Amino acid sequence: QLHLVESGGGLVQAGGSLRVSCAASGGSISTYAMAWFRQAPGKEREFVAAISWSGNTAYADSVKGRFIISRDYAKSTLYLQMNSLKPEDTAVYYCATGLVAGATLARLYDYWGQGTQVTVSS
Repeated sequence: QLHLVESGGGLVQAGGSLRVSCAASGGSISTYAMAWFRQAPGKEREFVAAISWSGNTAYADSVKGRFIISRDYAKSTLYLQMNSLKPEDTAVYYCATGLVAGATLARLYDYWGQGTQVTVSS
C-alpha cells in the first residue's frame, strides 16, 4: 500500500516562496497521477495542482502562474513550488495519488498524506 508523507510547510511572508514535498513509499508512483490539494479552516478541501504519469500538468485558476507541480521518479517524490504567496494560500496542503490523470475531485484519489501546514502572513 502506498504511503505518502508531506514535508516543507511553514510560515512565510506574503510575496515569498516555499516548496513542499511528498515522499512516497511502499510502491511505485510511476503509474499514478498525483496531485496537491489544500484545506483552509472552515473550508472544503480544494484542488491545487495535478501531474500525470506522462508529466502533463493542471492547475487551479487561483494558483496558475504562481505554483509549479513536479515529480522526481527516482526519488518517488512529488513537489509543489509555491511563489508569490498570498495570505489566502494559507492552508494544510495534502498530496494524493490516483489513477485518473488531471482529476480535480478529491474523491477520485485513493491515497493521501497527512498534510503539511503552510501559513502566509500579510
